[in-house]
Amino acid sequence: MAAPGSFWRTLTAPLLRENPVTLQILGICSALAVTTSLATALTMAASLTVVLTLAAGLISLIRRHIPDTIRLILQIVIIASLVIVIDQILQAYFFEISRALSVFVGLITTNCLVLGRTETFARHNPPVPSMVDAFGNGLGYSLVLIFIGCVREVFGKGELMGRQVLPLAEQGGWFTPLSLMLLAPSGFFLLGGLVWALRTLMPEQAEAPDFAPPEHREAAE
Repeated sequence: MAAPGSFWRTLTAPLLRENPVTLQILGICSALAVTTSLATALTMAASLTVVLTLAAGLISLIRRHIPDTIRLILQIVIIASLVIVIDQILQAYFFEISRALSVFVGLITTNCLVLGRTETFARHNPPVPSMVDAFGNGLGYSLVLIFIGCVREVFGKGELMGRQVLPLAEQGGWFTPLSLMLLAPSGFFLLGGLVWALRTLMPEQAEAPDFAPPEHREAAE
């Protein structure tokens, strides 16, 4: 039985220190595509976290019975089945958000974050640690989506969750929405800025340079 402290480290490490998006650069397609509003970012974050946690638990349960030759196929089948259930629930109860998310809920099936955690962790560990690890990585992914979604919606529309938070100039206020925030490039800029900020605060996350320039040598006299 793993110690509670071990579970806590497994859960909290992916939040900042080992965040799957900012450190491992996983799942950035959906992180950039669905963050034009906080509602879609929250829905995508919750969907991926649920799928990742349940998939990790199921794969861990049957890990000793999965032949290596078909392990990826079986993992994708399990993940795809969970994604179909989540997608049907969204279409039934949250149709507008489901339509805004378009194909990106279905693409959770091939999300590199989901496949990466099930392949590298859940396949080699018991169910409880695997689900804790999956939930922690889902929370880390969610934090990035929520941050980017908040910034893009506030500065792109002056709204948050559909409620006006900045007085618009066209209504007598002082704020003019920045339409660039609702376009794809803003997602790249914000994510790049977030990665830069975290690696500045935590230098150990910075990757070693591929090339080191030769040291300066004084000219021989």
